[in-house]
Amino acid sequence: MPKSLWNQGAEVKPGLDELVYRSNLIGTDRTVCNWGGGNTSMKTVVQDFRGRDIEVMYVKGSGSDLATMKAHNFTGLRMEDIRPLFERESMTDEEMVAYLGHCMIDSKHPRASIETLLHAFLPFKHVDHTHPDAIISLCCTEGGREIAKDIFGDRFVWVPYVRPGFTLSRMIAQGVLDHPKAELVLMEKHGLVTWGETSEECYNKTLAVIGEAERYIESRVNEGALFGGARYSPLPEQKRRELASSVMPAIRGAVSDAKPMLVTFDDEADVLQFVGSRDAAKLSQIGAACPDHLVHTKMVPLYVEWDPASGTAESLAEAVRGGIAAFKAEYAAYFERNKNEGDVMFEAAPRVILVPGVGMFNTGKSRAMAQVSGALYHRAIAVMRGATTLGSFVSLSENESYNVEYWPLELYKLTLAPAEAEFSRKIAFITGGAGGIGSATARRLVAEGAHVVLADLNLEGAQNVAAEINGQYGEGRALAVKMDVTSEEQVVSALEQTALYYGGVDILVNNAGLATSSPFEDTSLKEWNLNMNVLGTGYFLVAREAFKAMKTQGIGGSMIFIGSKNSIYAGKNATAYSAAKALEAHLARCIAAEGGALGIRVNTVLPDAILQGSAIWNSNWRNERAAAYGIEPDQLEEYYRKRTTLLVNIFPADIAEGVAFFASSKAAKTTGCMLTIDGGVPAAFTR
Repeated sequence: MPKSLWNQGAEVKPGLDELVYRSNLIGTDRTVCNWGGGNTSMKTVVQDFRGRDIEVMYVKGSGSDLATMKAHNFTGLRMEDIRPLFERESMTDEEMVAYLGHCMIDSKHPRASIETLLHAFLPFKHVDHTHPDAIISLCCTEGGREIAKDIFGDRFVWVPYVRPGFTLSRMIAQGVLDHPKAELVLMEKHGLVTWGETSEECYNKTLAVIGEAERYIESRVNEGALFGGARYSPLPEQKRRELASSVMPAIRGAVSDAKPMLVTFDDEADVLQFVGSRDAAKLSQIGAACPDHLVHTKMVPLYVEWDPASGTAESLAEAVRGGIAAFKAEYAAYFERNKNEGDVMFEAAPRVILVPGVGMFNTGKSRAMAQVSGALYHRAIAVMRGATTLGSFVSLSENESYNVEYWPLELYKLTLAPAEAEFSRKIAFITGGAGGIGSATARRLVAEGAHVVLADLNLEGAQNVAAEINGQYGEGRALAVKMDVTSEEQVVSALEQTALYYGGVDILVNNAGLATSSPFEDTSLKEWNLNMNVLGTGYFLVAREAFKAMKTQGIGGSMIFIGSKNSIYAGKNATAYSAAKALEAHLARCIAAEGGALGIRVNTVLPDAILQGSAIWNSNWRNERAAAYGIEPDQLEEYYRKRTTLLVNIFPADIAEGVAFFASSKAAKTTGCMLTIDGGVPAAFTR
């Protein structure tokens, strides 16, 4: 049941602030309002630029989410300009949007929502339009209007499904005018409208109406018979996660056509109950639970016919690939059947993939957008649960669904989105992610759209970098994992975690390292093995597992090895380190030779003397290198600067630029290459 979150002690200023407060409370509970959906309004009096009192309606602007929106996300419109529209008989979407643009009190406000007139035509100070699970269940049940009479008596107005816009807004207002005792409006296959004289009264009315519907439904629920009862049992959690991580690169490759997609996994209890039910295959194909879902979930999900009791990871991957191919073919046919002149087909791949016994996979251009698809399908499951309890679940027709999905006003929103950056939709796995080069590289790639995994023995350090990135760019843009590159088990686990979180990997930055220094005759076997294990075997293990993931995806990839000046220069008193760094460079070339046919590029960056933010240079290595050159440790930076032909020091950000170049489309035809970033050390010139 929705609970009131209204804090009587909260200091909320009258006016727009109280609308923001109410909206945030409504949006916080996703059983009340979908992500990005619903809208709220208030009518008040403000002074215009000439100091005159005018009646203004503030309404949620287009493109924001009730849970997080602030005052600047609302649009203020002059009511004296809007009220005459009620006398009109018709108005196209384009005419309405253009007209409302002239009614705005501030041109900097966001574009008015398509449902603005719904709020404006109702003669109430405060109006909420929401998409509660319980109400949509009722509105998506065959014969829902008659059931509504059992719940609400004669207190409601029922409006048949009409796409949001002028006509629907006028129908709602006329229905309320014709029924003065009405307390709510039920919008068939869509949602709820409530109102009040104060913001708190409006909020409480919204919750009260939802509560009535929810109690009615819950009193009739038979858990054992939901969705036709259980057909498949959920696999154990560890087994589900293992299957998911193994199949997600295959899913990612299959859904990534013109552009890569990210994939998320969800095995919450409601999902497992639904996907394992007898009726899931049929129910899931009826259609969307709410028009707002369509842009993010498409009309239907992909339901994969697969028996978790006898199936294998290989059979699941095969079933998913086949299912995605069939879904894309059907989506193309759906587009052809319904397209209007000038329509251009979206990516045809499914946004929601349901697998019995395992859970739900969601796809999107970012982890955040994939999660939105998943969050909305949780709401769809809740609606189907309620609707099938009340009777039969019904949805929009195919053509109605298409016209919402390809609605010109929704398409217009897409044109306002900023162009995708170089590394948008890309996943980068960075070893040594907590260190100077690793963290600088992560920040550089994320700044151009990437999602990054920071793998490091120093988990706390990696978590700190990830927290900083997520704080700046949004939750889920960075993931920290603990990994010892010399442990095959930990390397495999880290790539599995990456697949489970993002769907796969596009960019590998093999950067983890250490360094030791000693004269050759004093080099112990332990020192030799340490360098070889970390810089040789470690790079091999990480590259091998990333290579497997990239091959499974089938969409190419880029590996960048962080070598050293010593990869091609015999460093003094650094035999083990130099030999291991030379191994790295040649390993990269070998992988490049095998990966070319798969679109997997492998290149190497050769830095020198990156002291800033380096755990290596803050260890005994600094003292050892200073001793090798006969100088004091605090003289190293200047020593290294002077030995370069450009007389410069090299910093982690410089190496990050080299990595970004190799990972980018600018280097799409470059592989097996070495790029020296050392300020020009003549002894290390390639020849």
